[in-house]
Amino acid sequence: MCERLPDEGHKGRLSPAGLPRSPLRVRRIIGESKLLLISDSPTAIGAALASVLENRDLLRAYLRSNPIFLESLDPLDVEDHAPRVARRAALAAKAAGVGPMAAIPGAIADLALEEMLKHGGSINAVENGGEVAASSIAPLVVGIYGGSGLSRSEMGFRFHPEESPIGVATSSATMSHALSFGQADAVVVVAGSAAMADAAATAICNEVRGEGPEEAIERGLGFSRSIRGLRFVGIFMGGCVGFRGDPPELVRIKGDLLEVLGSGLDEGLGIYKPILSESNELLNFPPSSKSSMGGSIWRKSMGMRR
Repeated sequence: MCERLPDEGHKGRLSPAGLPRSPLRVRRIIGESKLLLISDSPTAIGAALASVLENRDLLRAYLRSNPIFLESLDPLDVEDHAPRVARRAALAAKAAGVGPMAAIPGAIADLALEEMLKHGGSINAVENGGEVAASSIAPLVVGIYGGSGLSRSEMGFRFHPEESPIGVATSSATMSHALSFGQADAVVVVAGSAAMADAAATAICNEVRGEGPEEAIERGLGFSRSIRGLRFVGIFMGGCVGFRGDPPELVRIKGDLLEVLGSGLDEGLGIYKPILSESNELLNFPPSSKSSMGGSIWRKSMGMRR
């Protein structure tokens, strides 16, 4: 059953902006999938839930007969008769150079979004454990927690309708139980699909290593150039942030750490305050270095501009 969250709902990761009325929102936990669904169509939300259930069942059956898919840390080619979720994840993982399971949460989100779009919703978004797939006629805000090196009022990206569809994913070596070989507090990737963003975030996070934050971020930015189809890469580590690509519009999210990490939906943009007009205003200080890999690196000592 679909439900409308109250106005005092959680501040958090995904929110529609500037809408005359609240769209439908659903929170569900299905196995390992922690879902946040938003749409102006109840039928679309039902279709998304059915998609998640179906694709999880198909994947579980596939893994029983193909355990290497679950275990491999390297890209795999899969059979044409493999479930769509496995094929979608394997394709994205191959492009990023990681094992196929790294893209499964994003692939599940993408397939759920596709089902939503078939059922007439004009505002559609799926978050699966932090990986977001969305297509909407209204702006959407995706909250980002970049680690303790950033201020307590964390930031988010506002995506506009002309940017749809979008996929957003985050990988961390310090704030997650997921396997990572890197050192980044967070790597945020924006791409045309959640599966691609998911696989790329994992791969880039693995490469963020060095004697200090700037060296590690430089390495990660350099590696990110080997992955095609990425719109934006942001790397957070030790109070520094580096990015490559076109940064989405940034907003400040008001709320404490637990609220930001709580991954919720809220009513409109009342809790958001713009903090960026031009990319060089992201942090208080000008770039401390210009990445040789085509990105920029900032060092932060007092937090983001209020």
